[in-house]
Amino acid sequence: MKAHVRWVGANDHSGTPNVIHRFWEPVPLRLAVSILLLVGGVVRAQITDSPDESAAGIPVNYTEAKAGQYTLPDVLTLADGTPVRDAATWFEKRRPEIVRLFEENQYGRSPGRPADMTFDVFDKATPAFEGKATRRQVTIYFSKDKTGPKMDLLVYLPAGAGKGTPNAKCGVGAPKPVPLLLNLGFGANNTSVNDPNVKIGTVWDRKQKQRVPATRRGFGGLNVLPVLEKGFGIATFNYTDVDPDALGGIPYGVRKLYLKDEQTEPAPDEWGSIAAWGWGLSRAIDYFETDKDVDAKRIAIMGVSRLGKTVLWAGAHDTRIALVIASCSGEGGAALSRRNYGETIKHLVAPTRYPYQFCANYATWADKVNEFPIDAHMLIALIAPRPVLLQTGYTDKWSDPYGEFLAAVAAGPVYRLLGKQGLDTDKMPAPGEPILHTVGFYMHAGGHGSAPTDGPVFLEFLQMHLQP
Repeated sequence: MKAHVRWVGANDHSGTPNVIHRFWEPVPLRLAVSILLLVGGVVRAQITDSPDESAAGIPVNYTEAKAGQYTLPDVLTLADGTPVRDAATWFEKRRPEIVRLFEENQYGRSPGRPADMTFDVFDKATPAFEGKATRRQVTIYFSKDKTGPKMDLLVYLPAGAGKGTPNAKCGVGAPKPVPLLLNLGFGANNTSVNDPNVKIGTVWDRKQKQRVPATRRGFGGLNVLPVLEKGFGIATFNYTDVDPDALGGIPYGVRKLYLKDEQTEPAPDEWGSIAAWGWGLSRAIDYFETDKDVDAKRIAIMGVSRLGKTVLWAGAHDTRIALVIASCSGEGGAALSRRNYGETIKHLVAPTRYPYQFCANYATWADKVNEFPIDAHMLIALIAPRPVLLQTGYTDKWSDPYGEFLAAVAAGPVYRLLGKQGLDTDKMPAPGEPILHTVGFYMHAGGHGSAPTDGPVFLEFLQMHLQP
């Protein structure tokens, strides 16, 4: 039986969510291909060249020979020049240095758990999907003001989760909390699943500058059953519950709660929307730590496009997250910024595009990217030794699939230092040929977002690393 789920990518040149995909279909035969890689400079890549374009009046290069020469910051050298030779030095010195660099120069500093946060579990354990699942619905209030920013979390667990497993001597064993895949969604929960009993949520209306009821099907969706059948729970929430995905959205999201004195916007090194959305993922994990039926130490997170960037930063910042799946995260995510290919920092921070998604300091590097003190390989390395899977698309040149592969390769030394397996190859695999080590890389034959072959690969990666 083939089960399907629809998924969405959201980053064409206009910024309009534009691609709907399906996955959980059989993976085709794996193919083999090799590609020459030189760290510090690209000679030749598998991605076919295309004519140059422009976005926001800024040229876009799709010719590999023009991607430029560069030298990446050494991820295993401290700021004072001392080499990192052991795990203790990584965790105690180098990793904190890199986290601070990303906070100061790209995503911005985020606050911790709110002191007044509360959980309203208004749907505790309702059978769903003909008894195959148990549904929970939770509203997470970020402050005492129940009319202020909050988010609705939708959770499905396999039927019988937490009730124990059969035991030959005593009938039923101890309760077994389940691992869980937490999806960061583009739409309200009621438009993301085929379940009429889900609370009607809201979506951000850019024209009205307010949240409006989500009464029609949004972008993407989740088919929960294939995940539940593998013994995982699955959960989702709408990213704009936390912070609007729009210029001028600060007064309408969680970031307004943390403005000081006469501030009207965060300081140049304080959080943009991506950090706020990632903060929302951490607040969901705060809830899961209170749910006895969920194994909060085995929670994977997943996001597509700008939400792929978000899950990478969330996984780097919050070490409670056990595994990260980032789909087509591109520039500002897993793709190397020093490569002049596809979207660049300058495109992201253009005034009409997405400067609000990052801290204001990020724009500093738009015209001097080779001086940028960090790059995407360092972001991936921050997730080590936890598993991370980068999924991309062969024709999604805007997101620079080869740049994502190069970043994963360059993060490998940190994984090896910590006793884990990086990609362990400098040859980019062909579309449909996954590399599933502790660092995973998978490119489908299509474009932006997730394709029909991706679902089984995601599940295989989850099972490899999070099953009991």
